Amino acid sequence: MTTLTPILTRNWDQADSFTRAGYEREGGYQALRTALGMAPDDIVQAVKDSGLRGRGGAGFPTGMKWGFLPPSSPNPRYLVVNADESEPGTCKDIPLMMANPHVLVEGIIISSYAIRSNHAFIYVRGEVLHVIRRLQQAVAEAYEAGYLGKDILGSGYDLDVVVHSGAGAYICGEETALLDSLEGFRGQPRLKPPFPAVAGLYGGPTVINNVESISSVPSIVQNGADWFASMGTEKSQGFGIFSLSGHVTRPGQYEAPLGITLRELLDMAGGVREGHRLKFWTPGGSSTPIFTDEHLDVPLDFESVGAAGSMLGTRALQIFDETTCVVRAVLRWSEFYAHESCGKCTPCREGTYWYKQMLKRLEAGQGEEKDLETLLDLSDNILGRSFCALGDGATSPVVSSIKLFRDEYLQHFEQGGCPFDPAKSTLWGGAK
Repeated sequence: MTTLTPILTRNWDQADSFTRAGYEREGGYQALRTALGMAPDDIVQAVKDSGLRGRGGAGFPTGMKWGFLPPSSPNPRYLVVNADESEPGTCKDIPLMMANPHVLVEGIIISSYAIRSNHAFIYVRGEVLHVIRRLQQAVAEAYEAGYLGKDILGSGYDLDVVVHSGAGAYICGEETALLDSLEGFRGQPRLKPPFPAVAGLYGGPTVINNVESISSVPSIVQNGADWFASMGTEKSQGFGIFSLSGHVTRPGQYEAPLGITLRELLDMAGGVREGHRLKFWTPGGSSTPIFTDEHLDVPLDFESVGAAGSMLGTRALQIFDETTCVVRAVLRWSEFYAHESCGKCTPCREGTYWYKQMLKRLEAGQGEEKDLETLLDLSDNILGRSFCALGDGATSPVVSSIKLFRDEYLQHFEQGGCPFDPAKSTLWGGAK
């Protein structure tokens, strides 16, 4: 069995893990001192050599993204941390910021130094007020200790960090919509090119990275690129936080090397809840095609999950047992995407609306078999035709569920209603 690698989660069991004192007791901010003694380009190269890929879902190489910044520009450079976590099932960044905000702050300082930026922003979801306050406290403590502000630790390097709260829009998890929101506009995706690396925040060269991506940088600097690359698989290197939720005995955050399987993670988590069996699951949140128990041994890395027909995404492993109606689950996800569509482009705006309308009828047993072909045709007209990935993500559960559970859709027509009792899929209704 693959063992856990508690690095970002190492001190979560400490009562003061979120304070600067608690973080420094575990070696916090030592990597910053090391980084300030290095040339910025050497840090960028170390991140490239480590194989760190974006932990926000897309999996783009982090060091390569940093390298896209133009060498000369009249505008300031910016680092923006995407902390707008809000996809159903995705729940790793918020507990990370709650339990260990200083690892993010240290990662921001090192990353900003590496890309020669003097201004950084943390764009955090507005609803999570407790996280916003904790981040503000961590940033204030970093200023008090001289880790932020002017002449950091006598290095001559200056950096200011702003914690910015959004207004609660899932679309702002898309990097260009996030930038529009940060600038005070309505959050809607921009047409690319130009890409943020060339013309991002306030028209300046901008790097946008996920919370977990930036939080992984201090350990790379402190332990070396080879140490990080020694974990995971050949093309998906390093460790990551796997979030298990749903019908699992011990839901929670499991930090492990990429390439671990769901079977191994379930063994660590006590398996599917007692008396039940696995029916379907998401490898990367609700925007990824669903898997079944046939995929228990698929290595959870970017390449293997992709080859099996889904996406690793944010490693949000939602576990559903046999009491769950797949049509009902897909309807709930589709209602989310219809609600959160920004409305800028027609395929996503209209397509997600009709997803919701059709799935409501199907779940109530009022549809017919040809509606499934209409759903698939609708999906073809959304996929690849929207401004951002929200539309694409909305198609994933619909298309994959029809492919894997077509018979279950048909049962709704044949019986004139849903054959499942919704109460049995609840915590209290499904207990043995």
